[in-house]
Amino acid sequence: MAFKTRVFSGMQPTGSLHLGNYLGAMVNWIRMQDEHECIYCVVDLHAITVWQDPAELRAAIRGVTAAYIAAGLDPKKSILFNQSQVPEHAELAWVFNCVARLGWLNRMTQFKEKAGKDRENASVGLYAYPNLMAADILAYRATHVPVGEDQKQHLELARDIAQKFNNDFRKEIVAQGYADGNFFPQPDPVITGPATRVMSLRDGTKKMSKSDPSDLSRINITDDADTVARKIQKAKTDPEPLPSEQAGFAGRPEAENLVGIYAALTGQNVPQVLGEFGGQQFSIFKKALAEVATQTMGRIGAEAKRLSADPGYIDSVLADGTRRARAIATPIMDEVKDIVGLLRA
Repeated sequence: MAFKTRVFSGMQPTGSLHLGNYLGAMVNWIRMQDEHECIYCVVDLHAITVWQDPAELRAAIRGVTAAYIAAGLDPKKSILFNQSQVPEHAELAWVFNCVARLGWLNRMTQFKEKAGKDRENASVGLYAYPNLMAADILAYRATHVPVGEDQKQHLELARDIAQKFNNDFRKEIVAQGYADGNFFPQPDPVITGPATRVMSLRDGTKKMSKSDPSDLSRINITDDADTVARKIQKAKTDPEPLPSEQAGFAGRPEAENLVGIYAALTGQNVPQVLGEFGGQQFSIFKKALAEVATQTMGRIGAEAKRLSADPGYIDSVLADGTRRARAIATPIMDEVKDIVGLLRA
């Protein structure tokens, strides 16, 4: 069957969203909502794969929703909701736990990185996280998933799960009226954006991250304009002037990162930025970068703060998104139950 183009993606409500999330994913989300049916989720069930303080988690769910809207996601154009309010995610995840193979999950590099050396003490939820991610996507039969490079392996697993489900239940799927035997699509990754990999402001070899202990390593969406400017000024650089060509970035990851951020924020490419600033000292370039960063991130931060002060509005957005998300997911999950052989009301 020809599947309707539908976009799904989400972020965890753990820590503050930052410049890397905005440039690496959200700019693309905002663009796609004008072109496709888009579903954007606050993935709070993923967040609890490691322990969260309940009060802080509730606040973070609302905070991330506010950041989504402040960055430019329109709750009228897109469906915005939090994962735990749509039970079909968890229901389908269990079905996928029974479809996916242990060997597939054992190859997931993110579990190895997050669990570290004390793997035996990691939660089962952290181990099975990729199956829930597959359910997040396929509960809506989404065809496209804007993700970062670090999630590409999980999306490949979602494709494997979709294919195995279709193969395992082909006879039942055909009996449901799907002549080609394909109930789930194989979703495609969308890895594009002005800066698909923004690095730490303190170490250009490491990705900008919510979990970095240094707040100076990232620009948070909630940072005000003064804080954004201060972090740019304190960003690690080297003593050499900016290169005039991209080849000059060899061995200079911090310089490459800052130029990439400036290019992304101004809608230019890196050669254009180097044409303007090549040969100049970082003190001059940082002033220009701080100006454009405060214009964008300061504006988003101020709007996110304003929205967060009205939790009733945020809750109403989530409630409306939940209703619209369930209108899609519930009939799909009902069909899954019929195909698998489960009774339903």
